[in-house]
This record gives sequence, structure tokens and C-alpha cells, in this order.
Amino acid sequence: MALKRLDSALLRLGNASAKTKLMHQGPALDQVQKVLMLPGGVTACFERVSRLDEAGIFTGTDWDDPDRLKPVFVRHTLESADVQALSLEALSELRFLAIATGQYAHASITSEEAHHFLAQVLGLNMERLFGATTETARAQDPLWAETLKQLFEFIAAEIGYGRIFDAVISEIWRILAQRPIQTDRIKAMVTQLSIWISESSPDTAQSGWGADRLISALFGPTRNCREDPGLDVYTSRLETLDEQSLAQEASGMARAMHDTGLVSPYHATLLRHLLAERADLIPDCLGLSATGRNSYFAFTSLTHALIDNAIQPETAQTIYGLALLLERGVLHLPPTAPALWRQIHLPLAPAPRQRLIETHGPVPAPEARLLAGVISVLGQPLGVGQGNNPTCQAARAIAMWAHTDPDYLLQLVAWAGRDDEVLMPFEGTTISSSGLSEGLARGPLADIDPVSSVLVPHLDRIYIEMGRMCAGREGDPHQWINPEMHGWWVSRRFNIAVDVPTGKLMDIEGFIRRFYATFHPDFNGAQPVIHPSPAGIAVTDSAARFVGWHAIAIIRVGHDPAGNVRVYFFNPNNDSGQDWGDGIIVSTAGNGEFSGESSVLISDFVARLYIFHSDPLEQGAEEQVPTDEIEKIREKVVASWGRDRV
Repeated sequence: MALKRLDSALLRLGNASAKTKLMHQGPALDQVQKVLMLPGGVTACFERVSRLDEAGIFTGTDWDDPDRLKPVFVRHTLESADVQALSLEALSELRFLAIATGQYAHASITSEEAHHFLAQVLGLNMERLFGATTETARAQDPLWAETLKQLFEFIAAEIGYGRIFDAVISEIWRILAQRPIQTDRIKAMVTQLSIWISESSPDTAQSGWGADRLISALFGPTRNCREDPGLDVYTSRLETLDEQSLAQEASGMARAMHDTGLVSPYHATLLRHLLAERADLIPDCLGLSATGRNSYFAFTSLTHALIDNAIQPETAQTIYGLALLLERGVLHLPPTAPALWRQIHLPLAPAPRQRLIETHGPVPAPEARLLAGVISVLGQPLGVGQGNNPTCQAARAIAMWAHTDPDYLLQLVAWAGRDDEVLMPFEGTTISSSGLSEGLARGPLADIDPVSSVLVPHLDRIYIEMGRMCAGREGDPHQWINPEMHGWWVSRRFNIAVDVPTGKLMDIEGFIRRFYATFHPDFNGAQPVIHPSPAGIAVTDSAARFVGWHAIAIIRVGHDPAGNVRVYFFNPNNDSGQDWGDGIIVSTAGNGEFSGESSVLISDFVARLYIFHSDPLEQGAEEQVPTDEIEKIREKVVASWGRDRV
């Protein structure tokens, strides 16, 4: 029925005169939208796109002349809430596809030009192919998000993934530079790379710099597993290696892991073999520095117990977390080692056991899976992500505790895992997560680490309960929630750029002055950030349009290699490299970032900031902050998320 209505609208549009053409465009686009969202709808629209073009579906629109379109602007439209614009953009990509595949001859663009255009579009919007999530994607209508994913998958399959080979490799390395804990999506991309190479011509297979390193890191990191022989064969080979060969195998595994941030199941097999036969090679297999070796030798029995109970081929990625845990030296904090011994023997309540199985599978056992997650989070605090869930507050809290207060995090995990309950104080009242109604996340949590699987449902509910307890107070509830939830180190002075009742900008000049006086090294006496500081940003898309509020944590403020002052922060979003519009591109590597950090120039950061905490006793003189700098930032605010808040 929907296809018949689309064909009827197409006929009316084609028969319309030039004067009445625009009157028939809207109804035709309405039918296009309905068909796109049906199973097989993308294919149906592709089969009709040449007729739609000739009938005038693009007449008078920005998509009328395909030779004038730019791949870089496609993202702007995809992030729009304008249904007609989304429908036109989808049809435009299908028109390029028809031209590229020779099914439609267009006067203004060649098949090769259409191919090149689509390759760029796909490369610039990789998350549409591989299921990555951003704040903008989460805010989009789920039906449209799924439709656009199907559209991109259809285009990629038709033009051949080899066309976007280099773009995919670049995207993988960009994400890996952030060293996330959850690497399933990345491994799926590397697996796809391996398939493309095996099916492509030699020229195509060699076009992507770094592809071989990614593939070998997962499927053949060392000499004895180079051809991906399978774990059983590899185990047999290990039993026949002499001392020198085994030592080379251990160091080779470590090099591949630290080079890419990816860990092969072969690495887990080797590590378990060394635990049983050659424990002296474990530091080499982990790639430890002098600092890491010091931790290893001080806590050898604990490290061995962690390997024995947590490391399996299914949890191989945890080896990277274990290496970094030892490098961080957190085992030397008195409570950490005994808390980890407790975690090793921790029995799980039925509910968290089931959540772990549903999210991560039945193998290995949920206890091992959770222990592996604990190791990863303690080793990679800034690798925690919120997944495809509206739980940035909880993800930020887990990362901050792992970074600054690991024994408190281990206590929370023990409560959540063993008791299926978390207790947290709020202004003298103890809140129990048991019995509280659902929080922001509804249903199963997706694409998160095991610690988050167990802990986030409790933190989410407690966060909402704290907000309820703040009801009736003037101002933003985060003024009271952030210090109570995160820790004593969160300063009690609360700075907000928005008047809560009206949503309008409030004392934006004073807000900027206080931030600079608190964090900018030129105005705060060069005092470094001591503890991660919770803050809130107004997320904008690549066209600088407001998307929503988002929780982040300021890690440090300092000079980058070029001498510019940048804010280095933790973003619980799964991909911290974002385009905030107005030329503000969030950097994750190349500007002095440590793994897991994001950064922007301090002026650009404040232009998207709306909440931060400060201690007036420890800040510099506000009057020393230049007025012209404040005005420049204010103009950026008003031109973006503050456009309708003046």
C-alpha cells in the first residue's frame, strides 16, 4: 500500500506543471519518508530515485544540483530533526549511488565522481555503518537513526567496502588512540578489514596504511600464530618452544598490544601458559616498565590470582587493563590489594549474574567477567564509556572513582555484585538503591563494560533519587548532587551559566571570569587540577546547533605542544572526538592528550561549558582576565547553544 501511494505521488509530481511542482513535492516526500522506514524501503526508493529526480523531487531545493553538493555537509543534515531534509538527503545519496553504479546517467556528474562523493560521505560518517553512538545520535528519532544506518549499509554494499578502505583504517586508529575498554565495535571493524583484504585486489589490499598492524594484532601478533592457526594448535606449539622462543613470543605479544591497544585471544592463551610454566616471563608478556615491574614483584601472588581467575580468551582485552593497573601503581594504595582479594572470591547475587550473562554472554562465568571488568576499569579509568545509554552521570562517576578513589569504587562493586544494593549518603541521609524506581536508563544497558553492567543501574537510580530530594530548591540540582555523589573533593561553589527557571543565559561574563581564574594557569597561579572536577557542557552538533546537556570531568588544564592552553577532559561518550561546530573540533590525540582524554582550546571549552565547580579560596583574581577574551567567548556562546537564550 505504501509503495502504491509513493508511486501515485511520484506520478502526480511528474505530471505537475512548473508552477505547481512545489505544491506536489511535500506530499511526495511524505510518502518517501514512510517507505524509507519500511523493511526493504531503502531498496524501493533506490529503484525509483532516477524517476523521482526527473519528476522534480529536488527542484528548488539545496539538493537540485548534485555537482554543487559537498560531502562534508552531509553530516549536518543527518543530525537535523527536519524530516523533509532527512528524506531529501537520503534520496540524494541514493541518486549518487544510481549514478555511481551506472543505473542513472546524469548530465552534471560522472559515475567516477559519484563514487568518490559517496566514499567521502561514508568515510566521514563511519558511525552510521558500525553502530557508534554520539549525543546527537542518541537525541535523534530512533526510527530515523535505524533508517540511516540501513541506508549507509546499503550504499556501502553496493559500491564496495574497498572504496572506503582508507577511511575505515583511519577511523579505527583514531578510536584506538583513546584506548576504550569496550573494543567489540573496533574488533568488528578490523575483522571486516581482514575480509576486504582477502577479497580485494593486491593494490586495494595494500592501499591502507596500518591495516596489517591492526589485523595481525588480533589474528596473528607473533611468529607462532601468524597464520591464525586456532587456539588449540597454538597451545600445542607453546609446549614445544624453547626458552628463547618463548621469551620472544612474550615480548612480541606485548609489543602488538601496546602498539594498537588491541589484545588477541592468543595473548590470553600465552599468558595462562606462562602462569603455569614460566611465570618469570609474565612481566615481559605484559610489556611492563620499571614501574609496572615494581608493582608486579610487590604483589606477585595477587597478580597471578587475577590472571588465573579473570584472563581467558574471551576476556583477553583485560590483559591491557592489567598491564596499566600495574603501571598506575594503585596496588600500593593500602586498601586496593585486599579489596581485590575480596573481589576474586566475591559471590554474585542472581540479578547481577543475569545482567552480566545478558550483556556479555555466559562464557566465562559472570564472576570472572566482573573481575575482568574491575581490572580494566582500574587500569583504564578514562576508557569507561556510557555505551548507547543516557547514563553519562554514572559513567563519569565510575571513571572518577577509578581514577582517584579506587577502593571506594571496589566497595560499590562489591555491594552491587554481592548484595544487589548500593548505599550512598546524601546530606546525612543514607540512600539505598534497593526498591528505587528506574532511573534514566530503561531496559538492558548496551555496549558497556562489566563493572558498568553491574553498577550503573544502581547509580542511575540513586542519581534520580538525589534529584528528587532536591525538588523545590532554587537552582540546578547538580549543585548538591555532584559533591554528594562523587566525593569530598568536589568544590562546593557552583557556577552555572543558565538561569534554571527561564533557560536564559545568566551572568555569562562573570561565569567565564570565574572559570579562567580557577583553571587557567596564567590566572590561577599555575595551580594544576588536583582531582577530576565534574562539569557540564552544552553539546552542539557540527552546525553549532544545541543538542543537549552532557556530563564530563575536567582532568587537567595546561599548555599543548604548540604552547596553547587547552582543557583536557574526560567525556563518557564512546567517541570523544567530536565536531561541536564553529570550527571547534574535539581532539583526542596529537595535542598532548593522554589516552582517554579529550581536549580543546580553553576558550572553545568555555564556549560550550554551562556548569563547573570551584573553590573561591583557591582561585586567582577574576579582574585580571582580559575583557576582550571574555567577549570573544561570549560571542561564541551566543552564536551556538546560547542563540535562543539571550
